[in-house]
Amino acid sequence: MNLDRVFVNRNQKLRSAAFALVLLFLFAGCKAKATNPALNFAPVPDTPPQNSYADLVARVAPAVVTIRADKVVRTQQQSPFGDDPFFRGLFGDRGQQQPQETLQRALGSGVIVSADGYILTNHHVIDGAQDIKIDLNDGRTLDAKLIGSDAPSDLALLKVNAANLPTLTPGDSDKARVGDVALAIGNPFGVGQTVTMGIISAKGRSGPGLGSGNFEDFLQTDAPINQGNSGGALVNTVGELIGINSQILPGMGGGNIGIGFAIPSNIARSVMDQLVKDGRVRRGQLGITVSRVTSDLASSLGMPEAKGVIVNSVRAGTAAERAGIRQGDVITAINDTPVNDSNAFRNRVASNAPGSEVTLTILRDNREQKIRATLGEFSPETAQNQNENQNAPNSRSSSGKLGVGVVPLTPDLAQELNLRTGTQGVVIDSVEPAGPAVAAGLQRGDVIQEVNRQPIRSVDDLRAAIDKNGIKPALLLINRRGDTIYVAVRPRQ
Repeated sequence: MNLDRVFVNRNQKLRSAAFALVLLFLFAGCKAKATNPALNFAPVPDTPPQNSYADLVARVAPAVVTIRADKVVRTQQQSPFGDDPFFRGLFGDRGQQQPQETLQRALGSGVIVSADGYILTNHHVIDGAQDIKIDLNDGRTLDAKLIGSDAPSDLALLKVNAANLPTLTPGDSDKARVGDVALAIGNPFGVGQTVTMGIISAKGRSGPGLGSGNFEDFLQTDAPINQGNSGGALVNTVGELIGINSQILPGMGGGNIGIGFAIPSNIARSVMDQLVKDGRVRRGQLGITVSRVTSDLASSLGMPEAKGVIVNSVRAGTAAERAGIRQGDVITAINDTPVNDSNAFRNRVASNAPGSEVTLTILRDNREQKIRATLGEFSPETAQNQNENQNAPNSRSSSGKLGVGVVPLTPDLAQELNLRTGTQGVVIDSVEPAGPAVAAGLQRGDVIQEVNRQPIRSVDDLRAAIDKNGIKPALLLINRRGDTIYVAVRPRQ
């Protein structure tokens, strides 16, 4: 029994020793792994992050500056005692109106386009300014001189007395494609230089609410542009200047909603060259109003396809009349370059100098012919009558007394506007920002069905009804996407 007990004790000790030995090996292995974790990972290379525009921004951003434009505005300040008979007796009419000067400051951006100090910006940034200062990225503030400004293109050229400045090279904006990446650089809200990224969303845009007299062919982008970005740079990924940021289509709160507009660099270069040379911009003019040929219009004209722009009217004594252009002609090309958009056609005409000759390809009674015309000169005074920037059917009419442009109600439009089959009227295609119609709440897409209880079935019906109405308020029956309302509009004289 004692011997058995000895063997049992010895076996227990051997098992305990073996178990301890196993634990020792396990502990040693874990410790070895814990002390060498880097052996399981490859070294991280010291390389710049992928998909970064940092190097591009570092190269182009110094050429984008902040512009502070100050102007003094005189306002009439009403005296607080003006209505008090006692003080009127003491001071007479002297207390009624007190002229007061206030300082207004516009904040915008600009782009240095030459090492000797020429800077492009927007006309609306410096319009009326008496003192213009440029804040450079190196911390310097310089006084700027206005070389020239062009309201129709919303461009201005400044000059500072400096040398060896960083510059941005204008690229060929015609080569920009919808979908290309674009960077917008400027000083929004005065927070400091900011870079945003987006794409070219569209080309050949006219800004919202723009009237005749403006020559615009915007690049549309969703790169965020806000107040203060005006005049800043829109650049491509090569670092070329492809546009001057100009304006946005604001949301309900007035902020950016991803629809911004930039003036193409090709237009900016042309305007800049003329401002440097002459201090002003001269543009060619034909003296016609045109609109795009739609498929419905092409069908009614017997054209096999929709192309070109149709001549709505020819002003007397203009280049077009002298050249023999007639109302109803369809212009399909200018200098052998096809045209299919009224805004692009207008800009192409204007890009030629006054006195130069252009060749127009036209369709008259479905027979093609070429007409040569020597251009006159555009002037802002004739802009309201020219109105070559209408991108709508031939039968469009601008009703001066209501402040709206209207087009016939076609079956396709009726379907788009959710109208019942058989609805009659004319569709409001544009509303003047300060006209009687907008004050009455009329909107683009509204259908005018009646004026003073009389049915309206054509543009001529509307014109006749408004003329007959005189200056008293006119009662309009409006169909707004299937719902009808009466609206009173007082036509202007």
